[in-house]
Amino acid sequence: MIELTTIIDGKALAGEVEAETLERAKKLANKGIVPGLATVLVGENPASQMYIRLKHSACSRAGIRSENVLLPESSTEEEIIAKIEELNLREDINGILLQLPLPEGLNPQRAMMSILPEKDVDGFHPRNMGALLLGAERLVPCTPLGIIYALERLDKKLEGTEVVIVGHSNVVGKPLAAMMLNRNATVQVCHVFTRDLAEHTRDADILVVAAGVPGLIKKEMVQPGAYIFDVGINRVGDKTVGDVDYEEVSQIAGAITPVPGGVGPLTVAMLLRQTLNATEDQTKDQQ
Repeated sequence: MIELTTIIDGKALAGEVEAETLERAKKLANKGIVPGLATVLVGENPASQMYIRLKHSACSRAGIRSENVLLPESSTEEEIIAKIEELNLREDINGILLQLPLPEGLNPQRAMMSILPEKDVDGFHPRNMGALLLGAERLVPCTPLGIIYALERLDKKLEGTEVVIVGHSNVVGKPLAAMMLNRNATVQVCHVFTRDLAEHTRDADILVVAAGVPGLIKKEMVQPGAYIFDVGINRVGDKTVGDVDYEEVSQIAGAITPVPGGVGPLTVAMLLRQTLNATEDQTKDQQ
């Protein structure tokens, strides 16, 4: 009997999270508490503008009040930090997100570190990253969290599982490796300097690809039955494609995320969840 590949529907899973978040937000609203998220957008990058719209639209569906702070492309790091510090002081703002990338010449590290750890719903502050490495997860990067959530919903056991991550960014690869280790998986992290990538990817029961290279992962590089999470978002001609050759790999994978419609919606959904987590933590005395 031929087993069909499970298509991991990120939109459907995100819808579940939105519904759960809305119920939590309603309970807070009954106590006079409205979760608030502020996004900070510097410049007019079209892709960033689209992502901001998606996040604010999701907030409106999930009972979260959101506002976007738009700063000109000519802003200095000091001006960005000053605006973030204003948001830090506002009691009606429970989460702050700095939309990346920043305009050329600006280093995002200082600005991101100026966000209060308890309002850092992207999970990038060193204190939150440190807690993650110590196994005390609270606010963590949203894309890895979305992958973990999907695996839990699929009832995929992580303990003892071979996980291979292609890409070692601070946004996906490194935090996801820590989250998998926290769940007792065996983890390999590959990157541009890895020799014979296929030798590693064929080991994977769970393969996560976040390399930014269209079609990098081919059928012969994947263990049959593996769970594949494609984090890549690449424009090829007029199409959006991932880092995995979907047509080939979906023939043998046990489960796979499409691009678009896979990891992306889950990432936004985790932002909503973490905004609620942050709000609940900050308003304990009012509940």
